[in-house]
Amino acid sequence: MPARPLRTPTRLTALALALPLLAACGQGSAAAPTGPVEGGTLVFALAADPTCVDPHQVGNNQGLNVARQVVDSLTDQDPETGEILPWLAESWETDEDASSYTFHLREDVTFSDGEPLNAEALAANFDAVVELGALSVLGVGYLGGYTGTEIVDEHTATVHFDAPNTQFLQASSTMSLGLISPASLESTTPEQRCQGEYAGSGPFSLEEYTPEQSVTVSRRDDYDWAPERFDHTGPARLAGIEFRIIPEAGVRTGALLSGQVDAIADIPPQDEERFADTDTAILTRPNPGLPFNLHPNLSSPNLADDPEIVQAIQLAIDRQEVVDTVLSERYPVATGPLAAVTDHAVDLGDRLAHDPDAAAELLEEAGWEPGDDGIRERDGRRLEVDVVFAALFNANENALELIQQQLRAVGIDLTLRLSTPAEQTAIQDSGEYDFVWYNSTRNDPDILRIIFSTEYTNRTNLEQDDELDSLLEEQAAAADPEERGELVGRAQEHIIDSGYTIPVFEFAQVHGLAPHVHDIEFEASSRLSFYQAWVEEG
Repeated sequence: MPARPLRTPTRLTALALALPLLAACGQGSAAAPTGPVEGGTLVFALAADPTCVDPHQVGNNQGLNVARQVVDSLTDQDPETGEILPWLAESWETDEDASSYTFHLREDVTFSDGEPLNAEALAANFDAVVELGALSVLGVGYLGGYTGTEIVDEHTATVHFDAPNTQFLQASSTMSLGLISPASLESTTPEQRCQGEYAGSGPFSLEEYTPEQSVTVSRRDDYDWAPERFDHTGPARLAGIEFRIIPEAGVRTGALLSGQVDAIADIPPQDEERFADTDTAILTRPNPGLPFNLHPNLSSPNLADDPEIVQAIQLAIDRQEVVDTVLSERYPVATGPLAAVTDHAVDLGDRLAHDPDAAAELLEEAGWEPGDDGIRERDGRRLEVDVVFAALFNANENALELIQQQLRAVGIDLTLRLSTPAEQTAIQDSGEYDFVWYNSTRNDPDILRIIFSTEYTNRTNLEQDDELDSLLEEQAAAADPEERGELVGRAQEHIIDSGYTIPVFEFAQVHGLAPHVHDIEFEASSRLSFYQAWVEEG
């Protein structure tokens, strides 16, 4: 059922191609705010424990939404235009083949422990990310081919790669490459930094992280280096933020409606109607990057020699039914391996058509015959596959249960393996699974290289795909946007035609704000910025 219009926030930066923002509703009784107010603590409910709050290590939205408040980045990306803008770096130059980047740093920036930001700090951060290896879920991929950072002078550094790397400038705007104090890097372990023991360069400082309960941050009174695109300058308006962890969706919704919290993350689709006749503001923006998808492990015994299974699953899934039944209009049907709002995304919806009859025919031709219970069999083996998933998005299980029904209708038995994020990572590392269900957010198409190339994450567990690897490396080296777009388009076609992913729906951020909360904003990767946020008095 389509959601009713809701009141939009006072300020909401949104991508021009985003889903339509929701119109005003039920706001006649709400007095207009008089203007930004300094001070106050905002209580924001997260849908899951971040598990880690170190920007260099964490990959989930919960942890990144916390880390974004604590660390700044070399550059800023305008969420509306995608333009890369100055931040901690006042300016930069790129060499002719985009294999070296020279950054000129601001001279007035400090970390929350008082240490200055300089070229040595930049080098220490990038070196530390590379040293983390697999612990760095996102950052180490952004620094693929990194050969070191040259100290030119106190506030000038050149970052070198062993090959052209056009995606790096956008990567430098992410919190995954955000800067923390070198003293923190030297005196703490990765595990300690995951628990919040580090000093950042951002407008807030980490005060305490109690796993499964809360994370608190407090304003830095000496902060004065926000990106110029913001209306506000100087320290953040809020005195602090308490990120309260409330995994139960209904409890989280009730906490907002009853005034126990000021804002909540991840309103479940089934709860959207509860806000239709209230003054609650809905903050929403689609996520760029990879849609939610079934990603096959092609080294799995169940899939390695049976490509028709992945093809049949793709044909058997009714994506529109998933969106209509489990989600809402804010979650578009996936039309390719990249979400539509991602630069250079190609609409391949015609190759993802729902055709259960074709799925059944494909399986029958491969020798899979229906058994007594409807599940197909061949040579005494039932057609059973599993999918590993975490409940970081509250609708994951419901979506997969519907997909499970759709696959059973063509004779495929899909087993759902609910896990924690840590368990999911361990299972993926073991290789003992058939599919993993996830999405991944990044506002650059190079996410395809990080996920699908055999030289990087290689989540498909391919032994070799020279054609795809070549396309992905060439797009990373292409300085001309038109040339890069053509290469990225060909890579997307190859990924779909080869059955390397089964995209289902595009993820969207859907958060709820009490009427006294203003100016929480999305940055370019759909994570939250609280720098300009404020709460009305009273």
